[in-house]
Amino acid sequence: MELSADVVVVLVRHGETEWSSAGRHTSFTDVALTARGCEQASELATRLKPIDFALVLTSPRQRARETCDLAGLGARAEVTDDLAEWNYGEYEGRTSDDIRTHDPGWTIFVHDPPGGETTAEVAARADRVLERACAAGGVVALFSHGHFLRVLGARWIGRPPAAGAWLGLDTATISCLGHEREQRVLRTWNA
Repeated sequence: MELSADVVVVLVRHGETEWSSAGRHTSFTDVALTARGCEQASELATRLKPIDFALVLTSPRQRARETCDLAGLGARAEVTDDLAEWNYGEYEGRTSDDIRTHDPGWTIFVHDPPGGETTAEVAARADRVLERACAAGGVVALFSHGHFLRVLGARWIGRPPAAGAWLGLDTATISCLGHEREQRVLRTWNA
C-alpha cells in the first residue's frame, strides 16, 4: 500500500452500548448507544469539528452511524460494509469468559470464531479500507468497532492482524494513523 505524506487516518470507535459495557461480542447485532454512549459521541464533535476531512466512512451498524451523527459528521459519511465489526458467528452476544468455559484460552485474534469471519478475511477488509483512505489523500475519518479497528491499526504498521491484540481500544476514542518520514506509525492511540 502506497503511503502518501499527506494521509492521516482518524479512527473513531463507537460510543458505549449495553453490550460493549457488558463485554459481549457484538458484530452484526444492531445495538443502540446507551445514554452515556450518546454523551461520549457528542463530546467527540468538539475534537473533530476543526478537522477538514477529505473522506468520512462509517460502518453500517447503528452504533457506529449514531456515533458519526452525534460527532457531527453523519451528513458527510459514506457507509461501507468493510468497516463492520468482525463477524463473531456463533460467539455473537457472548463474553470471552463464557466462550472460554468450553474453548479455554480462546481469543478472537488467534482463534477464528465458528461460523464467523476468519482473521484473514478481517485483514483483507482492513487492507481495502486503508487503500481507500490512502487514495482519498488528506485526513480521513473512519467510524467503526473495537476489534476491527485494532486489526486495521496493526495492518497500517505492517503487522499481522493478530498484533491487534496489543492495541486496546475503549469506546468513543480517537486514534490517528500517520507517518514519520516514510514510515507508517500510530501517531495517537486510544485517546
